[in-house]
Amino acid sequence: MPRPLVPNRRERILDAAEALVLERGFDAMSVASVATHAGIGKGAVYLEFGSKRDILDALLRRGTERMQARVAAEVGDRPPLSEAYRAGLRTLLDDRLMTAAFLDDQGVIGGHVDTVTDGRYRARHVGVVEWLRDLRDRGELVEDVDPEHLALALSSVTIGLLSAAKLLGPVTPAQLEGAVETLTRMVESLERTPT
Repeated sequence: MPRPLVPNRRERILDAAEALVLERGFDAMSVASVATHAGIGKGAVYLEFGSKRDILDALLRRGTERMQARVAAEVGDRPPLSEAYRAGLRTLLDDRLMTAAFLDDQGVIGGHVDTVTDGRYRARHVGVVEWLRDLRDRGELVEDVDPEHLALALSSVTIGLLSAAKLLGPVTPAQLEGAVETLTRMVESLERTPT
């Protein structure tokens, strides 16, 4: 007789994995420990995820979606660029997993970012270009800003923040907050004030 399905199995696995990643780091987490922490069998984990790396990928996607939903709820769908960045910062700092990913990439999520080859970062960048182009076309950014150049600058800063701890040494939440606030103030100089 087949075993009964575990209610919310996927979310239980992700919740367990997130707790373990935050406690031990990705490299120290195992599929067996995720199963134990979720109160399910190891085979049930493999019914949802093909590998440990797939679990982390799903965790980071879920964290990104969680942040995007919160920012959208806070500022709506057409905020000024600087307001969106400030809301994003508050959301980031309130999300333990995503903050940990920014503050200690290697310790928390291992070398995961280096293994992503599905084009998602490029797609996200293209989306930012389109958003900036829309802001400029609506007259909310100065006319002479090139959306592609600004998107590359903003993406480069984000990528740099993700790897700062690895290259520069530990980064604190206060330093991360200060860096994003500084970026936000720089972005404000590109916004047009309503007349």
